[in-house]
Amino acid sequence: MGEIRGSALPLAAPEDLDPLLARIGNARHVLIGEASHGTRDFYSWRAALTRRLIEEMDFRFIGVEGDWPDCDRVHRALTRPGAEDPCDALYAFARWPTFMWANEEVVEFCRWLRRWNEDRPAGRRCGFHGLDVYSLWDSLHAVRGYAARHLPEQMETVMRAVHCFEAYGHDPQQYGMTTRLTPESCEKEVVGLLAAVDRATPDDETGFAARQNAEVVAGAEEYYRAMIGGGPESWNVRDIHMADTLDRLADFYGDGARGVVWAHNTHVGDARATDMAAAGMTNLGQLVRERHGEDDVVLVGFGTHRGTVVAADRWGGRAEVMEVPPARAASLESVLHDSGLERALFVVPGAGDDRPAWYDRPMGHRAVGVVYRPEHERWGNYVPTVLGRRYDAFIWLDRTEAVHPLHDEPSGEEEMETYPAGV
Repeated sequence: MGEIRGSALPLAAPEDLDPLLARIGNARHVLIGEASHGTRDFYSWRAALTRRLIEEMDFRFIGVEGDWPDCDRVHRALTRPGAEDPCDALYAFARWPTFMWANEEVVEFCRWLRRWNEDRPAGRRCGFHGLDVYSLWDSLHAVRGYAARHLPEQMETVMRAVHCFEAYGHDPQQYGMTTRLTPESCEKEVVGLLAAVDRATPDDETGFAARQNAEVVAGAEEYYRAMIGGGPESWNVRDIHMADTLDRLADFYGDGARGVVWAHNTHVGDARATDMAAAGMTNLGQLVRERHGEDDVVLVGFGTHRGTVVAADRWGGRAEVMEVPPARAASLESVLHDSGLERALFVVPGAGDDRPAWYDRPMGHRAVGVVYRPEHERWGNYVPTVLGRRYDAFIWLDRTEAVHPLHDEPSGEEEMETYPAGV
């Protein structure tokens, strides 16, 4: 335990993040994780770090594990004078699980970011964007609306894609299941839509949003076809889409723009340092490191030993505050708890003889998704992890509390659970 305590840095206030900012240095991409989607402390510390990156290091945009259309409404609330309160934009999130973004902790950060942006010219405001792939219909409707206003000559191509998906009853799950059984799909129509929008939209913010919605349609079409087959393929489609979106955002903001990502540890931490790689899975953290080099990327993970969390016991179920039991014996969280540290920051040293051995010791690392069953702790909910290779820094919070959702979850949704469960 002395080895762990000797590696720990104090963590009581945002000023204690100084060593992490020094580690970030000139890196362009900082990916900040969370060990669950429903823990207030992860959101609060992630926000504190992001505020410092924006204020002190000129980070220009945030990409989150959320849908592009919903997050675009938040982006407009943050960057356009006279727009709606960010709370209203976040409250409007309707796809389960809404508590991931429609919560008081995100509202607090977004109101701060709106105030920050008000004092800056339009070209220097910090944006807020969704990286995920789920919003097939919302993105398709957004493309149709944009084309009707700005690209009437492309409407026939756009409507071919709309009509193709309408034949499956507005149900992406039904689309995936049907295309699994027959050679028919909307892939050709989506390729046509993507090409039409890509070549015809101007290089302004509205045009970029239209192109990104078309990219989401293409990614979602591939994702839902892959999802029905199970296994890692749909996971990889999703994380590759998120990595591609991050690259498009960096290019759009230009001039060496620096970006922050908010996503679950399972997306942020390098998959090659877990058992995900042996299962044929990649993830966002691995892809960004491979594409941009480890010197230009910093991956930050989180962990907790016990507390409360907002989650549901099944996909689409009603979210509730659940108890997070003490971590499983011999896990990373149990070992850190046994060290006696209530809060700590770990900045991972470079590999070599001087690095404490615990950084390179494989241990189970808890991952709580939007679907969580505490009774499975004895055999599930843990990802075998080599901490020093999975992350560049790690924030430890021994006891944590649940987020505060803005509203109850809608009931009756039957959308298929993501692979792996709920992250």
